[in-house]
Amino acid sequence: MSESAVGSSVQAVGRAILDNVERVIFGKPEVVERTLVALLARGHVLLEDVPGVGKTMLARALAISLGCSFRRIQFTPDLLPADVTGTSVFNQKTGEFQFRPGPVFANVLLADEINRTSPRTQSSLLEAMEEGQVTVDGTTHALPKPFLVISTENPIEYEGVYPLPESQLDRFLMRLHLGYPEREDEKAVILAQVEQHPIESIEAVVTAEEILAACRAVTQVHVEDAVHEYILDLVRKSREAEHVYLGASPRASLGLAKCAQALAALRGRDFVVPDDVKELAPAVLAHRIILEPEARLENVDAAEVVRRILDETPIRE
Repeated sequence: MSESAVGSSVQAVGRAILDNVERVIFGKPEVVERTLVALLARGHVLLEDVPGVGKTMLARALAISLGCSFRRIQFTPDLLPADVTGTSVFNQKTGEFQFRPGPVFANVLLADEINRTSPRTQSSLLEAMEEGQVTVDGTTHALPKPFLVISTENPIEYEGVYPLPESQLDRFLMRLHLGYPEREDEKAVILAQVEQHPIESIEAVVTAEEILAACRAVTQVHVEDAVHEYILDLVRKSREAEHVYLGASPRASLGLAKCAQALAALRGRDFVVPDDVKELAPAVLAHRIILEPEARLENVDAAEVVRRILDETPIRE
């Protein structure tokens, strides 16, 4: 594929998916686009929001649109790692152990309320998210491609939950928030479900092969050295900013560059512009920044720190 065809080819695939998902998720085009950016950049998404705003529907609608398999894991305190990855079962007829895949073997995995399960079970997703494989009883099993984890957590519940450690938060390419819909969008949701849920009427609009081809095309999007330097400026300032105890990692630099490539391609371009980086930085960086305790007393959160960094960091020419 020639460089000039990269942007248009990815844009066509992306537009078909976005239009289809937006038949189910009303008034949230930015969140839907960000989720697709994560998929094309081969990353994963943490959806942090209150119950009932459409997190599960977003994951289901995306999986259907991709023509891919979808599985959901409801994380609970008693869930075990084997309930996620699978386990070996003894077959009495053959006298051998056979691997029985867990729900992680899906193209789109919804890890619902991931902070309700133990750290041991949370960590069972790490290898899957980072390497696209799981190891059970010493044997490595490859996961299907494409592979996207969408994890959810409720930000206002603190009892009976296990906050994700920094090492696991860093594995998520982006943290997104759906938020409550606008009044007219909420009315549209009500009217759309008078007879049946809109998700029952949507079908696949692309294939898994087309998505994988789009992922490969995204890597061909050109990034000027000045844009790379701008990304490094932002990430390095996140480690030095006021109120910051721990800044974004080198994985964040790489993730921000890949996301910018995916966003540029979705918008029909063969090159990244600084505004792509600026637009995605809060979703990519904020959850990777750990603040000092004093920040809470001053009502400063990580998103505010990223906004300040963006305002104070000039775009390189």
